[in-house]
Amino acid sequence: MANEILRTLLPFAGWTDERAQEVTITGGADPILPTSFRIGESSAAALGAVGLAVSDLWETRTGRRQEVAVDTRRAAASLRSGKYMRMDGAGVSTERNTVMGVYPTKDGRWSYLHCNFPNHRAAALGVLGVSEDRESVTKAVAGWDALELEEAIIAAKGAGGMVRTMEEWAKHPQAAAIASLPLLEIIKIADSPPEPLPEGSRPLSGVRVLDLTRVLAGPTCARTLGEHGADVMKITGAHLPNIGYQEYDTGHGKLNAQLDLREDKDLETLRGLVRQTDVFSQGYRPGTLGGRGLSPEELAELRPGIVYVSLSAFSHVGPWASRRGFDTVVQTVSGITSRQGDLFPGAAPGPQFYPVSAIDYLTGYLMAFGGMVALNRRVHEGGSWLVRISLAQVGRWLLGHGEIPEADLKNVPDEFTPEEIASWSTVSDTPMGKLGHLGPVLGLSETPPRWARPSVPLGYHDPAWPERSK
Repeated sequence: MANEILRTLLPFAGWTDERAQEVTITGGADPILPTSFRIGESSAAALGAVGLAVSDLWETRTGRRQEVAVDTRRAAASLRSGKYMRMDGAGVSTERNTVMGVYPTKDGRWSYLHCNFPNHRAAALGVLGVSEDRESVTKAVAGWDALELEEAIIAAKGAGGMVRTMEEWAKHPQAAAIASLPLLEIIKIADSPPEPLPEGSRPLSGVRVLDLTRVLAGPTCARTLGEHGADVMKITGAHLPNIGYQEYDTGHGKLNAQLDLREDKDLETLRGLVRQTDVFSQGYRPGTLGGRGLSPEELAELRPGIVYVSLSAFSHVGPWASRRGFDTVVQTVSGITSRQGDLFPGAAPGPQFYPVSAIDYLTGYLMAFGGMVALNRRVHEGGSWLVRISLAQVGRWLLGHGEIPEADLKNVPDEFTPEEIASWSTVSDTPMGKLGHLGPVLGLSETPPRWARPSVPLGYHDPAWPERSK
């Protein structure tokens, strides 16, 4: 099945079905973890597509392609890589805020409140009129109809949603809008001369990537590019909320600087970085950066030949195009949590999230795949390129692979063996201590992926490019 899923990705790069034969996929089939969704095979397919894109870039440099290999079990583990981190031998907490979760509503439905970020938590608590206490939140949510609460929280600039079934979501106007789109788009947005890859010994050596994304999906894209030699600089702001452990998980291979894009001088610093950048990756809601002169078209003028990778929650079309969203929100509104709760009930009744952050990490891998395809096109035909994708489009792609029959979902283990995790893990010396974490998944015959830089605290580096890596 993983090879069939891989074939759905080949047309985006203009590849024929024969390219799938260059990827060796081992490790068995789903169910690998307790969910009916084909998370392991989808991850193996997405990483296989990344491997083929890396192979093409290597062929551009050397005239040689690489052999590509992916283990499905290891790929599935990568979809919750944050769980397997250890700092100086101790586990790293990945606990969510205590009021974040799913609650029963007055009309017999369920409502999900996304409360990990302080601003979203404040929005939800403000709508409900209660303090940060789960019992108080439970009582308050029980006084609302689920759809009314969803709209009120979104109006308050919060995040969350009413739990829907897959059948309900299929009839929703936003689902129809998403269905009108391909999984991702790789669009030439301006002309510029062909541009060779910088000199170097790795597929992405010397390629500079600015990462203006947060949480998991976008940072996973930049982390993946860093695995193959790119110089990556994450840009965040000291005033923006963050979740510490996620920065450890997605920070491998990156420089890390802070700018306040509300300030003209910092915005000008960013523009200076863009002029020397190859890939600009951003995950703000559609239109947000356009007001700061950072739209795809504006950056293509500032830096002809740029590859602009754009991530949103619910795509750039439809009534929810500007709505905040996360992996868990997409799971909630699209029927995934409803289905998961039916098949794998939790300790408490109600909808359940699947056991990994599949939409987030898969989106990150597919962003990296699209970015590398665009870079290779820049070499051969020139131009500035836009790679556009959303969490909801990836969720639709994941569900489109069908579910595992219920008869095959008995006694599915909920964890990998300690021996597997140990064999997939490595240790990095970081400014915070010795960080144990999963290593890169992809197998490549000539340039095995690795991170040249360890994770560092936010704002650890100055916002200035060093010499390009070789």
